[in-house]
Amino acid sequence: MKALVNISRGLVGILFIFSGFIKLNDPIGFSYKLQEYFSPDVLNIPFLEPYALLISVFVVVFEVVLGVFLLIGYKPKFTVWSLLLMIVFFTFLTFYAAYFEKVKDCGCFGDFIKLKPWETFWKDVALLVLILILFFGFKHIKPVFGKLPTTVLALLGFIVSLWFGYHVLMHLPAIDFRAYAIGKNIKEGMTVPEDAPKPIQEYSWKFNVNGEEKVFKTSGSYPSVEGDFISVETKVIQEGYTPPVVDFSIESNDEDLTTHFLEQDNLVVVVSYSLEKNEREGALKLKALQDTVRKNNYQIIGLTASGEEAKQRINEAYNIDFEWYLCDEKALKTVVRSNPGILELDKATVKQKVHWNDIEDLNLPKVERKPEPKKVEEIIAYFINGELSTKEDVEAIDSAKIESVNVIKDSIQLKELSSKNNTLYTGIIEVKLKD
Repeated sequence: MKALVNISRGLVGILFIFSGFIKLNDPIGFSYKLQEYFSPDVLNIPFLEPYALLISVFVVVFEVVLGVFLLIGYKPKFTVWSLLLMIVFFTFLTFYAAYFEKVKDCGCFGDFIKLKPWETFWKDVALLVLILILFFGFKHIKPVFGKLPTTVLALLGFIVSLWFGYHVLMHLPAIDFRAYAIGKNIKEGMTVPEDAPKPIQEYSWKFNVNGEEKVFKTSGSYPSVEGDFISVETKVIQEGYTPPVVDFSIESNDEDLTTHFLEQDNLVVVVSYSLEKNEREGALKLKALQDTVRKNNYQIIGLTASGEEAKQRINEAYNIDFEWYLCDEKALKTVVRSNPGILELDKATVKQKVHWNDIEDLNLPKVERKPEPKKVEEIIAYFINGELSTKEDVEAIDSAKIESVNVIKDSIQLKELSSKNNTLYTGIIEVKLKD
């Protein structure tokens, strides 16, 4: 029994420290996952959503501390009871999420390892078994060191965990596992390979056959059944390939500019998933950032999920005038764990990413300004019944009198006319009137 307890002690302690550290590296990300659990669609306790970050920090620090306590043998009875209560709760939670298909990823290992709901549940069941071994054999859990060193190590584990959690909150995760990490290319992350696996779905067709309801299953094709169709239900048997970057866009009110901006060099992007929830101290730094960026010949834009009124209000309040574009809120929360946060992009590759606390650490050496492409002035030649005319005369014609309109963009006629009049025409509009 003693050997079994020691094996379980090592496995549980290491796993709790590892899992807790991964989440402690990104407590904001874990708080988003908790908000998902608290939502009306899952546990229906939305009153806890405002406290998700506080709960997140407490849970992950406690998880790491329990792992440390277990390994060094500090207060074994308290430690084992705490582990048991925690794992019972999380086993119930993961079963609920998996059985009712409420949450696709538990967030147990942050963005480092993605587990499916049932994988998470069985992982918790295995942990529950190991912790039950500890529970019934906790008398075999002895301190590794003397009383004073054990107490010092326990206190040190708590202080280091708390400090690390505070540090990443005030800056950014020490290790970035997401698709927007420094060095990652956003455009490549949005690409789906041609040979990527497609999702496999099962279709359950319900028919009334001779007064009896029967279900026929296919992979998508309509079944050949002699009966009256009632309904059809679909179920995903196997998920297809999902690219690392989803829902990321840079849009104005009129068009999608994602491709345009992801092809730009020396682009600084200010990310704020919600301008209404912007950290005031961070917003106060945006004017100085804007001036530095433009002085050194970089472009600067903003990305937010907020509306036009909020954009205008933030620009007026903090004396900034760069353009804010639209992006999905969930995607922006994934891009950077700061509101606001700043990225430097070079042809869609993330070169720098900082928390608003670290704006001063951005390295933006002066770059050569690229010449603006010259716009070709359009000069159109207008003809009415074969006679050279003007745009005003054409626009003044009653449309009921027009028989046909011919637009010429590239032809020998266009070249001859340009040569004849010593004018570089870019097009010809011929209007023919009715007799």
